[in-house]
Amino acid sequence: MSTTTAPPRVKRELPPLMTLSDSAAERLRKLYEKAEAGKLLRIGVKTKGCSGMAYDLSFVDEAGPGDERVTDKGLSILVDRKASLYLIGTMMDYEVKAMSAGFVFVNPNEKGRCGCGESFHV
Repeated sequence: MSTTTAPPRVKRELPPLMTLSDSAAERLRKLYEKAEAGKLLRIGVKTKGCSGMAYDLSFVDEAGPGDERVTDKGLSILVDRKASLYLIGTMMDYEVKAMSAGFVFVNPNEKGRCGCGESFHV
């Protein structure tokens, strides 16, 4: 009788659920210190727009039962557990343009966006 022992499988490390760019962290830190003091940013995904899904951001007083806490650059954000699969590996950035400013997402799971940039699909 012959027995062979297979080497143990090496688990590859999963990417972080989300990360913050330096500019997003700076903007979020200012919001947490002033206008949204004592609150946490909660990120989710909802059905919306011509491509099917859109990022949903809100400030909440505390984590809900379906929220995952992500900490990066010394700041905590909440991610709706139902949105986790769509957001794995996403970086949140903060952009300032001539006529607008806001948080944007660099999501490796996106397969496309609508023309206006409001919604995406995976």
